[in-house]
Amino acid sequence: MKGDERMKPTKIAVWGVGAMGAGIARVIGEKAGMEVVGAIDTDPAKIGRPLSDFTGCEGHRQVSVAETLAATMEANPDLVVVSTASLVRDVFPRVMEVLDYGKAVVTTAEEMAYPWPAEPELCAQIDAAAQEKGVAVLGTGINPGFVMDLLVVALSAACTDVKRVRVTRVNDLSPFGPTVLREQGVGLAEEAFRRGVADGTVEGHVGFVQSITMVSDALGLGVDRIEQFREPILSAVRREEKGIVVEPGMVAGCRQTGYGYRGEELVVEMIHPQQIHPHLEGIATGDTLEIFGTPDIRLEIKPEIPGGVGTIALVVNTLPLVLQARPGLRTMLDLPVPRSLPGKA
Repeated sequence: MKGDERMKPTKIAVWGVGAMGAGIARVIGEKAGMEVVGAIDTDPAKIGRPLSDFTGCEGHRQVSVAETLAATMEANPDLVVVSTASLVRDVFPRVMEVLDYGKAVVTTAEEMAYPWPAEPELCAQIDAAAQEKGVAVLGTGINPGFVMDLLVVALSAACTDVKRVRVTRVNDLSPFGPTVLREQGVGLAEEAFRRGVADGTVEGHVGFVQSITMVSDALGLGVDRIEQFREPILSAVRREEKGIVVEPGMVAGCRQTGYGYRGEELVVEMIHPQQIHPHLEGIATGDTLEIFGTPDIRLEIKPEIPGGVGTIALVVNTLPLVLQARPGLRTMLDLPVPRSLPGKA
């Protein structure tokens, strides 16, 4: 390979130019050896506009938001970042379309962080297509993908044995958009929250099954049953965010718990209360990882690792690793230890 070819930057396209996709594109633009060469979105208000309108990066002025993946292929990206949905079945068509072009994929879809429990048949199709094209597909993010799973696995390297794991993530929903707030039940009455849990409109956190299964598989904990619960966090004070008003007695967020059992023994426990402006009731955010084994390990991170910034960082910092990964459907367990990439000089 000629020297000038080795110096060519890695070319990335982003599918989805919402807050997450635009943030990923912006950070890619700050990194050495990478450039954004394409952007796709289905929102008519975004199609045809320069990507710089959404990232604030002058270098993205020459990249127009396209309506289809095909329109970006002239730029010949090496990898496509898909930030459009949370579930495997929803991103599956887009992932397969990218694979048809022989390009690697990184997606922020939460279920894709450890996708087999959700959609084994679709995962088999993705894996086969990726292997046939000689590229890798990865789902990642701050959670699932790092705080409540990969970081636990990494900490366990200092243990001679692990009997049980508990992770607690207390975070502030305020930075997220109105769609996420509604999915968490923010602004509802308690009765409406419980109806929403029953009919699926209050989704809460997507990813406990993925995190519990990843931890169990990595540590050999043998989880064979998972239970999840969603409970409303009722506010004692008035709160407001993104035009959603929470009066005292209304729902400020969702306390979600997940339990992984081996037989009747609880071996993985995950606790994830999320609400807007928790500081208004004196609640501090943070991540606490506990491993019960030899030795016991307890890691506290105060405040929480921010979900939005953390997910953007995880995606960008894994891009080179995915391009070097063994072809197929991969998880964070398959990659070398990720690390922050240097910026442009």
